[in-house]
Amino acid sequence: VHGLMMLGFTGASLQTNLCNESLMLEKLPACGKSFEEMMKKVDSKKWCNLTEFITYYDNFTQCTEREANNASCFWPNPLAEGFITGIHKQFFSNCTSEKVHWEDPPDEILITLILIPVTLTCAMITLVVWCSKRSDIL
Repeated sequence: VHGLMMLGFTGASLQTNLCNESLMLEKLPACGKSFEEMMKKVDSKKWCNLTEFITYYDNFTQCTEREANNASCFWPNPLAEGFITGIHKQFFSNCTSEKVHWEDPPDEILITLILIPVTLTCAMITLVVWCSKRSDIL
């Protein structure tokens, strides 16, 4: 029985193919070239606005995933990520987000925002204490 169970388990296991990294690295530039051609349709001033090229980027991502899978490689993998990072540097290096400089609101607004919850808390405590002393009415 044990032998048959082991035979069943080994027969059910998937045969794993080794990742052909050189094939994958050979095919990925075609995805990059296709993405580059599609990005030529987008004004370079709009390259930081994802809504302008989301379809092209989705096609690029699917292409890299397909080529990695065709080479029996999982996706994403370090080599594919390195390639994708290179594409990002080529097209999106100027898309750094500006840091938001936070400022306190004016004093009048700040005082109001602090006093309202404090006042409401005091009022609720007073109401609870008053109601608990007058339990004969409730």
